[in-house]
Amino acid sequence: MRTAIVTDSNSGITQSQGAELGISVLPMPFMINGQTFFEDIDLSQEAFYQRLEEGADISTSQPSPAAVTELWDRLLKEYEEIVHIPMSSGLSGSCQTARLLAEDYEGRVHVVDNHRISVTQRQSALDARKLAARGMSGGRIREILEETARDSMIYITVDTLKYLKKGGRITPAAAALGTILRIKPILAIDGGKLDAFSKARTMNQARASMIKAVEKDLGERMGDPKADATYLEIAHTNNEEMARAFEEQIRSLYPEAEIYTDRLSLSIACHIGPGSLAFACTKKLKELE
Repeated sequence: MRTAIVTDSNSGITQSQGAELGISVLPMPFMINGQTFFEDIDLSQEAFYQRLEEGADISTSQPSPAAVTELWDRLLKEYEEIVHIPMSSGLSGSCQTARLLAEDYEGRVHVVDNHRISVTQRQSALDARKLAARGMSGGRIREILEETARDSMIYITVDTLKYLKKGGRITPAAAALGTILRIKPILAIDGGKLDAFSKARTMNQARASMIKAVEKDLGERMGDPKADATYLEIAHTNNEEMARAFEEQIRSLYPEAEIYTDRLSLSIACHIGPGSLAFACTKKLKELE
């Protein structure tokens, strides 16, 4: 059975990478000063951060129903079914929209809600592609990805409180106090929701806190303290040098682990700003061992 894999640009998979991988990528729309742009189509990472630095009014949106169904209709001329992996339902309405749209496709479109975003969503798309290559049905792929939804965790530390304040996630007073005290909040994405996890006074302390948190997850949650059967993922917002230095630190701690480093998706960057760093872990699927 020929099964197409679809995700969105929140996964961090670019249009060119998607073409190479055989994964279709829906570009996420952004409103910048009232004008609509699409990630990796007419909005590059560089242009996004430049507009963010200029103080432009930037907001995110979900792909239009027409954009989703047009892609599905095109793929179903070549494939028998589709596995569609949107960003977490806890962070966007795009998953629910896709599920409603899929009701008109007579079981040929399987929408996955496994609460992933950024590098962990990317891994889900890669896993789905491998499962499909082994002849697994779209329905079974969806079941596996949703059954293992909690086998992943992301921690994010931000360099500035400006964008959390702008998005209403912290009060202006808390942002002002945090800025004075140079607090680096650490956020966690668990089960699709972005919540406060802890805080640090320096970026070094924040990195240490994230390492300790992932170490605990590897031992207690994944049952894999050496990360032999868990992907370790690092992501950043417009700070490649910091991310690569952090990657080397992680490699020294987990020399046998598979580590992937990339940029955080712009939909997250919009809310946390540049200079942020994320550390994630995703357990490998037993079906792909």
